Amino acid sequence: MKIGEKIRFLRQQNQLTQEELGDRCELSKGFISLLERDMTSPSISTLMDILEALGTDISTFFASEEEEKVVFTQKDFAVKTESEEKSVITWLIPNAQKNNMEPILLELQSGGRTYPDTPHEGEEIGYVLEGTITLVIGSKKHTVKHGESFLIHPDKPHYIVNNGKRTAKLLWISSPPSF
Repeated sequence: MKIGEKIRFLRQQNQLTQEELGDRCELSKGFISLLERDMTSPSISTLMDILEALGTDISTFFASEEEEKVVFTQKDFAVKTESEEKSVITWLIPNAQKNNMEPILLELQSGGRTYPDTPHEGEEIGYVLEGTITLVIGSKKHTVKHGESFLIHPDKPHYIVNNGKRTAKLLWISSPPSF
């Protein structure tokens, strides 16, 4: 951790000049400048004075900030294989049920299908990456080909079937999470 960098951020956040912060702590502008460039280190009591002037305390200052994970790789994915349905579901974002939407990668072998989903709140969208699928919503059937997308307002039972000869792959996103 770079103490000086963090002090500079807090000082700027409080809209203080180096001179104003120094005055509040009975320190020179030069000392604050050296401190912010990590060219000197304050004593514990001086650091506590500086942090008090910046509206924080030592425990908050040194609390580690948990960095939010933004990029996920295959090692983060969860995979579920359904042999009876001839499908593989890959959850692309861990713990996505805590988010507003949940993306999965769905692979359906020839003759594969998803479980029929009963009506629920929200929306679902999908994009066919490979193959062709049949999207069944209520009693209506829709053919969705490679490079095409779909939108479901899930007010009727719905499911997907792969009647093609090769595996179909699609990106499927549900909001709120329902997979």
